Amino acid sequence: MTYPEFPDSENFTTIGDILNGAVDGKSISVRGWIYRTRSSGKLSFVVLRDSTGIIQSIVSSDSVSESSFTASKKALVESSVLVTGIPIKDERAPGGWELKASNFEVLHYADTFPITKDQSDEHLLNNRHLWLRSRDMVSCLKIRSTIFQAFRNYWISLGYSEVQSPSFTTSACEGGSTLFNVSYDDQNEKSGQKFYAHLSQSWQLYAEATMFGLEKIFTVAPSFRAEKSRTRRHLTEFWHAEVEAAWTHNHQMMELEEGMITTILNEVLSNNLSELEHLGRDVSLLQNVKGPFEKMKYSDVIDELNSLGFDLSWGDDFGYKEEKALTSSRTQPLFITHFPKEKGFYHRPDPADPKSLVCHDLLAPEGYGEIIGGGERIWSPEELDTRIREEGMEPSSYGWYMDLRKYGSVPHSGFGLGLDRLTSWICGAEHIKNVIPFPRTMRRTNP
Repeated sequence: MTYPEFPDSENFTTIGDILNGAVDGKSISVRGWIYRTRSSGKLSFVVLRDSTGIIQSIVSSDSVSESSFTASKKALVESSVLVTGIPIKDERAPGGWELKASNFEVLHYADTFPITKDQSDEHLLNNRHLWLRSRDMVSCLKIRSTIFQAFRNYWISLGYSEVQSPSFTTSACEGGSTLFNVSYDDQNEKSGQKFYAHLSQSWQLYAEATMFGLEKIFTVAPSFRAEKSRTRRHLTEFWHAEVEAAWTHNHQMMELEEGMITTILNEVLSNNLSELEHLGRDVSLLQNVKGPFEKMKYSDVIDELNSLGFDLSWGDDFGYKEEKALTSSRTQPLFITHFPKEKGFYHRPDPADPKSLVCHDLLAPEGYGEIIGGGERIWSPEELDTRIREEGMEPSSYGWYMDLRKYGSVPHSGFGLGLDRLTSWICGAEHIKNVIPFPRTMRRTNP
């Protein structure tokens, strides 16, 4: 196939620049894909898209060559095209601008696009590789990109270093029931050994080791949990933003998290207002999120939930229903602190109330629930040994982790943030699968 020649990249104008009024009255060239198309007599109305927006191109048989006009009528949705013309402001057109074409070339004629009227969840997931071109997905992914960048910039500005940890591990950080187990044979045929490991649920154990050198660290990496839950907020592979800091207590880490959340929100509101508006998000709800966030102890949350019709006792866990009930009517994030000590063997028991932990969860408002789990870590070797045994585990399985407490242990705290859940709340998404390019759940690993 022979492809048409076209100008170098610097000679192209983005649709976004046209919509911003930067090139009014000038003849320019754009490149992109056909978003919508129809023709009538001597006119073709071709709506183009690129990553910056959409614009309608008017192709008249009186203004372009016969081959250009034929191409504009023949090309189907998602054909890649090169269009030259003059932008003209028109409030009736998509985006308020039209492009009066003087030349219309098709780089590649697309087949009939499989996503039309059928936009059921299953159909869109089966065709995810194509649905990523939709304006909804593009908007969510732009917001997601801002969130990831804002997270990194916030912690870097505070002197934190970005660090990576293994995805294969032999130690469980969270509940064993959500582990993905993997095995592989030793390449040395004489040994005949088979090695067993898990896909990482969190970097935390490795973070505590690395922290003693760098003091203040963070990571952005995938984590894996074999979640059986089929709710709007669960994935089996999710993007985990985690932080660990020496010389830091739980209440200090919570203050840093407040700053992080408000910073991320401000960045999204500054850079992605048009994407939020396209998604129909009520931006005033995001604009009104202010620290300090409300804080409640676990015992008080139990009382509130029971007043809402639940029947909970000390030690019961909060699931999707409980967190949704807590946050549906709230417009601000909510910290829950002092969970029962069964929540995690690595969290420090509260010296004033040993049945509780010096830890916290942060719940997003509007029914989105938990987005952060964190706390102060045990730094006494004797206390860690006791807690591991209390949880029915063997301290020898955590040899190197126990070793950390023998050589200059210090108070330290950290947290894990579910970036997909955070994005879901900020976008106002109905389901977490709508804010990640290729969602992985217990029932979906394709495409």
